[in-house]
Formats: sequence, C-alpha cells, structure tokens
Amino acid sequence: MVVLNKIYTRTGDGGDTALGNGDRVAKHSPRVTAYGTVDELNATVGLARLHAEGEMAGQLAAIQNDLFDLGADLCRPEMEKDAEAEYPPLRLDPAQIDRLEREIDAMNGGLEPLRSFILPGGTPASAHLHLCRTVARRAERLAVELSGIEEVNPAAVKFLNRLSDWFFVAARVANDQGRADILWQPGANR
Repeated sequence: MVVLNKIYTRTGDGGDTALGNGDRVAKHSPRVTAYGTVDELNATVGLARLHAEGEMAGQLAAIQNDLFDLGADLCRPEMEKDAEAEYPPLRLDPAQIDRLEREIDAMNGGLEPLRSFILPGGTPASAHLHLCRTVARRAERLAVELSGIEEVNPAAVKFLNRLSDWFFVAARVANDQGRADILWQPGANR
C-alpha cells in the first residue's frame, strides 16, 4: 500500500529521481521519460472520461488503472531481479492485453469499414480519444526506444500498441458509430 503523507521531499531538487528499485537516475533518463509519458497519457484519458458514457466510461476507468500498472512496471528495471525484491514488482499481464483486444473486437463489430483515413475530431469524446491515441503512440515509441538500451517487459510495449488501436476504434464509436467521422480528402485545399 502506498502512503503519501508528504508531497514534497526535496530529493529530486538536483534533477534526479528514484526508480521503483531505489536506484536514482536523471529525470530526463529514457526510463523516466517513458513512464512519465504514460502518466501524461493517463491524464488525457481522464479528460476523455469527462465525455464518455456507459460502458465506455467504465472501460476508460479500467484503462486508467492499467496505465498506473504500466507506470509501475516501467519504473522498475532489472526484471531478472524481481524474485529477489522485498515486494513482488507489479508487471503488466498478458490478460490486460487480451481484454483490450476483446473490447476492440466488440466495438469494431458495429462499425462500417473505413474507406478513407479520418481526421481527429467530431464529438468532444472522439476528439479526446484521438488525443489519447496519439499520446499512446508516443509512449509506445519511447518504451520501444527504452527497450533498445534497457530491459523492458515485452507486455508493456504490446499493451501500448494495442491501447492506441483501442483509442482509435473507441473514437469512431464516439462519433456515432463512425457515421460522424471526418474523412480526409487528399489534396482538398490545393
């Protein structure tokens, strides 16, 4: 259980921060950048939830919790030392990816196939979900970059990849099941 009784500690005033295993690294390190972007993504999901209703609102709440799990996973390097840790580190589980895939399939089942790329926008919910999609893609790129220099749970990268797909399909659902999608018109303003 996390207890936060003091919000500022002054331990990061020199430009470094502690990882989940206690190691201190620069606040601009690739690992901190990756999980910091996951935190930013979680904030954008919070904005999308303001416009979501029914089942989608519940799904977004679950995604926010998953994103905290993902942040905990990414802030803990050295997976090979997990068994030695005082407390079992939280790692993203393939079941979380499976759930996203089931939800994508269910949402996509009611949509007409796309015949053009779509522009972000439409309803407020759709516009916010497209923002979530783009931040998820950036978080994915940063996690992939991190995995090239340090160990990263492969499920973390896979989750982010699937999550951006989830946001794309959900944005179409939020646009009246795709009927209010804004279609790209190549070269329309030449």
